Amino acid sequence: MGVRKKLRADQRKEERKNTYVAKLNGCPTSPRKMRLVADLIRGVEVEKALQILKFNPKEASINLEKLMLSAIANWQAKNEEANIEEAGLFVKEIYVDSATMLKRLQTAPQGRAHRIRKRSNHVTLVLGTNNLSN
Repeated sequence: MGVRKKLRADQRKEERKNTYVAKLNGCPTSPRKMRLVADLIRGVEVEKALQILKFNPKEASINLEKLMLSAIANWQAKNEEANIEEAGLFVKEIYVDSATMLKRLQTAPQGRAHRIRKRSNHVTLVLGTNNLSN
């Protein structure tokens, strides 16, 4: 392995120590609806984001709340001795990508049919720490 490649790999490994990822694949909500809720919590501290999701009336917020709890659990698995309040966890990145579409037919007048696209999405949530002591 080349020297630069090794240095870059070590750098990526160090960056990964302070980020904690959770993914939700194939969620049966359209990406457009999911992005509306995801935009509310981007860059927000974890405790505040959980409160936003808890009291949001949209159905997408239920799935994002579960995903957020999963990302917090991933953080706790790596930092067993640390305290969540002191860590300063926040939503570093959250992005919603479209997944497979289920294509269905709906009957229309005069013997025609319209295609219905039932969309789904993939959500990736990355938590970061703004605590500089790590």
